[in-house]
Amino acid sequence: MDGFQKIDLQPQDGKKSKKRGVGRGPFTFNLGKNSLRIGIVLIVLAVLSVFTIVLPAQKTYKSARETYQSAKLVAAYVKNQNIQQAEQELKHTKEFMAKTQKDLNSLSFLQFIPIAGWYYSDADHLVKAGIHGIETGEILLSTLTPYADVLGLKGQGSFVGGTAEERIKTAVLTMGKVTPKISELSKSLVAVREEVDKVSPNHYPAFLFGKKVHDQILQLRDLTDQGVTFVDEAQPLIKVLPSLLGETKEKKYLILFQNDKELRATGGFITAFAIFRIDKGVIHVDRSDDIYTLDNSIPNKPTAPEPILKYLPKLSTLNLRDSNLSPDFIESMKTFRTLYNRAGQKVEVDGIIALDTHVLVSVLKILDDQVTAGGINFTTKNDPRCDCPQVIYVLEDNISRPVNYVRTGRKDLLGILLYALMEKALKSSPKLYWGPLFQDLITQVQQKHILFDLNDKNAQSGIEALNAAGRIREFNGDYLHINDVNFAGAKSNLFTDQAVEVAYSVKNGQIEKTLTINYKNTHAPSDCNLERGGLCLNAELRDWIRIYVPKGSKLISSKGSEVKVDTNEDLGKTVFEGFITVRPLGKTTYTLTYLLPFKVEKGSLPVLIQKQPGTGGNEYTIKVNNRTVDKFPLLTDKELNLKM
Repeated sequence: MDGFQKIDLQPQDGKKSKKRGVGRGPFTFNLGKNSLRIGIVLIVLAVLSVFTIVLPAQKTYKSARETYQSAKLVAAYVKNQNIQQAEQELKHTKEFMAKTQKDLNSLSFLQFIPIAGWYYSDADHLVKAGIHGIETGEILLSTLTPYADVLGLKGQGSFVGGTAEERIKTAVLTMGKVTPKISELSKSLVAVREEVDKVSPNHYPAFLFGKKVHDQILQLRDLTDQGVTFVDEAQPLIKVLPSLLGETKEKKYLILFQNDKELRATGGFITAFAIFRIDKGVIHVDRSDDIYTLDNSIPNKPTAPEPILKYLPKLSTLNLRDSNLSPDFIESMKTFRTLYNRAGQKVEVDGIIALDTHVLVSVLKILDDQVTAGGINFTTKNDPRCDCPQVIYVLEDNISRPVNYVRTGRKDLLGILLYALMEKALKSSPKLYWGPLFQDLITQVQQKHILFDLNDKNAQSGIEALNAAGRIREFNGDYLHINDVNFAGAKSNLFTDQAVEVAYSVKNGQIEKTLTINYKNTHAPSDCNLERGGLCLNAELRDWIRIYVPKGSKLISSKGSEVKVDTNEDLGKTVFEGFITVRPLGKTTYTLTYLLPFKVEKGSLPVLIQKQPGTGGNEYTIKVNNRTVDKFPLLTDKELNLKM
């Protein structure tokens, strides 16, 4: 044919012929007898692969996509609190997953082929993990379904008759049935973890598959590990939860109100207290009062610790209201309990629960942003007198005016407000408020606006596993906790913003770290003239500041502290301790540079930043060798893995 060269397959004149090239330039292929045979074999293999690999693989991929889409629907229904729809869709997910497994089995011969066997094995383990994951979902949803009504979830629960209180009682009395399901849930999650752990991230190098696949497998491993750990450690709490809610015997809890607008180590100045009695899940407020009343019933108080003598020189003894000096809530409550046990007005309780103003504001928003208590309408709408939520101003006006002497007999407004909030929630339809309130409770606990110190050891171990006890945690890597204590700065934390920059510099594996904290008071000073009856909210912030870092860290330099920065040890950490002031409409910068006590390993650095309770999203910027690698508001404890 014109345009095609003839290919000589046999030698001519007894000589080996030169094999002609097909193609041009550098991409020239030499053909001969063997080449032709190989070509025919390759064509046959290609045709066979269409039927034996490609088509089954496409079929498997299609069913896997259907499984994935169904699973996404389940997640969406759960997110929207629709338990009934989630259960129905999970049945479809289970069917799709069974089909995916069947289609994948048609490719089982790949396990005997080098390299391809890796990926078949990984896919097989992931499918099996998915099957166990569906089992986990079935257990979880079947456990929650009876309580759908009580939790305010969408779906038909088992406790739909009677008043809200009757439904709650029924739910608490049947919680014992949940415990066996938790053990099943734990076993199912362990099975998921075992399958996921068999998938090797090293099979997916970045130069072939991109970094995303490798990282997703590592993330999946971390999530399953966390899930197993969470359920295992939370089991003791779940098992005693009915008892904590007064299933067979009523329980009493001391509720402490921490005013985060006057920030203290565990979240705020302890300004008021209440005694909550829980009987079969129903809460009763037995008593509430300001903390000064309780303080005044304690005889022979001990001498105040050094920080109070140094920064609050007018106080020579330790009071309950100032006892939360340790950033570890449980350690602070040990001090509080020692004093409380000596109080003439002491009531025996089964634990201590602390909450701050974020909880009040958040709950009020959910309850249509209006509740009446003590003849006052409370709302979260902005009050121009403080440029803050109206509920905050009214409480401060009643509790904090004036501030330079001890007032007894303050209005019992906080307790009345707490009772009004609970009453409005309980008298409403569960579908109206209960779901959002339940979810908000979880959020407030995660953000450390609610802290627990329970007498029951099993319950407390579960609480601490949930990171709901305000503990300073151990961590293998870099660690940071900034703890501010407002010593007689009125309620100036209401007006003060805080921005933090964490800068790492690495030389020969040694890590030098510079911490810069910028404080900015955005409002004019209040009228603090007590003779005129002024409400002194915004005044000069006198801030005792402690920086908790890995034990053995060495301070290189500091700037901004009005006293010499001391280095000491506390709670298994090295602590850099200083003192600053921030005036209304003013700015203050506090800077520390220090060396970490270890070097970079494997080019990465795990980091834990622990949030101080009572704070509300201070802005953090993370830099490595002058390059910004992350920015975020610190709403919860945050773990990072920095590439150094």
